[in-house]
Amino acid sequence: MAEIVVEKGDITLKEAGAIVNPANSGGWMGGGVAYAIKKAGGDIIEAEAVASAPIPVGSAVETSAGKLPCKHVIHAPTMELPGEIIGPENVNSATDAALRKASELGVESVAFPGMGCGVGGLSKSVASRAMVESILDFGPEFTVYLIGFDDELTEEFRGWLRQNQGTG
Repeated sequence: MAEIVVEKGDITLKEAGAIVNPANSGGWMGGGVAYAIKKAGGDIIEAEAVASAPIPVGSAVETSAGKLPCKHVIHAPTMELPGEIIGPENVNSATDAALRKASELGVESVAFPGMGCGVGGLSKSVASRAMVESILDFGPEFTVYLIGFDDELTEEFRGWLRQNQGTG
């Protein structure tokens, strides 16, 4: 398994093979991380995602990255409809789908924001635990960046990594 790196920062600035958008099944990018990605990268990202809809929870699609420094955006829905309250199983499914898509794309690295802990309504602890467990179970052969937008999420990522693999 490749390295898992936790960083605090803005995922839209991450130079990676791909960044992950915790999307909705319609591909709309009107809130949370999705909106930040669209605002930084351009409307083309949303247009391409919507053209691929519906995107079921548990699947993922890839779009161009517009003006972002990454090569691809992987849209992995955590919810069917914008604003839907979700459970950790949605985060597991979306994380798995994003990892599978990153593997298909052959990227050397993929960056994840917190999945489901904004618009999805999960606590940062529950969401980060589901993500870390899914990543460790998948065992990717590429570097995975977990990007916390604040200190709390960053520390949750680190804590779950330490608990599950003795690092962080």
